[in-house]
Formats: sequence, C-alpha cells, structure tokens
Amino acid sequence: MNTNPHFQDADAFYEQLLDAHAGLSREDSELLNARLILVLANQIGDAAVLKACIDAARELPAAPV
Repeated sequence: MNTNPHFQDADAFYEQLLDAHAGLSREDSELLNARLILVLANQIGDAAVLKACIDAARELPAAPV
C-alpha cells in the first residue's frame, strides 16, 4: 500500500478540502468526510484495496495540528 502522496498538486487538494469544510459545523464536516470517503471508495471499487487503505490509515501517524 502506497501511503506517500503521489498526485501532482497536494497543496491544491488540501486547499480544496479546507474550502469544502469552511463554515460547516463539526457534525456537517464529519458527514462531508463520510460522503467523500464513500465516493472515493466507489472509485477504487476493490474490497481488498479498500481494506488495505483502511489498515494503512489506522497506522499512519496523526498529522500535526
């Protein structure tokens, strides 16, 4: 499982994610994350890959605040 970013513009992605959450309550922000995860999981479409992604995410260190 590749856990290193390999898309072209990580900063732009992060900005889009922050913009999507701007002004949302914590609950709405969590719901947005849940919907985003489901949309991305649908793009992956492979249960074994999704499980590996979940396992990798659980093991990654938390991002600094």
